[in-house]
Amino acid sequence: MFKNIKVIAFDADDTLWVNETYFREAEHAFAKLLTKYETENKTDQELFKKEIENLRLYGYGIKGFVLSMIECALELSNYQISQNKIETILNIGKEMLEKPIELLPGVNEVLQALQGKFKLIVATKGDLLDQERKLAKSNLLKYFHHVEVMSDKKESDYLKLIKHLDIQPSELLMIGNSLKSDVLPLIKVGAKAIHVPFHTTWAHEEVSVESFSKKQYYTLPNIKEVLQLI
Repeated sequence: MFKNIKVIAFDADDTLWVNETYFREAEHAFAKLLTKYETENKTDQELFKKEIENLRLYGYGIKGFVLSMIECALELSNYQISQNKIETILNIGKEMLEKPIELLPGVNEVLQALQGKFKLIVATKGDLLDQERKLAKSNLLKYFHHVEVMSDKKESDYLKLIKHLDIQPSELLMIGNSLKSDVLPLIKVGAKAIHVPFHTTWAHEEVSVESFSKKQYYTLPNIKEVLQLI
């Protein structure tokens, strides 16, 4: 299945390092902050709706998440929330941006083994400055030929990447934790994909596993098992 692969693309967040865990922690802190105005469950629901509503404006990443928290707080409090609490929300975002990079088990081992055998790239969504910062702090940049921070990960985005790489779709293998972003679009454009699930998934990235055939991609329990397939 992977005989003709020339380029291996890795998702970054929750594939190379921990990310979604920090969003869950921030959401919990945000909901606690607004208990005067709404239940934690309702706040979670409203924040998610606000994030989805704002994706077209802010894109993916921590900065857009913080702006969505502020908007949500204003609306849920009927614009009565204090300046101190707005500052607390901003500080939640700053703490997220300053989190240390926690590499997932086996990442260095896999990249070391594949380097030189394939062209390795990063293909990730998110805020450009934040992703560049995380990559620099991860000490993984030495493994990658190219880093692509994408505004989205739809079929059209991957086709642009494939054209930029000057390869055929069948020569690209994507490794990532999201079926919606890292697997399905690749299958649809004729590329290959390996799914390495992370224990926490943002609701926006969830898809029905019945909507496609599992024969079209591999799911592995951890990234180290990639080396047994390639």
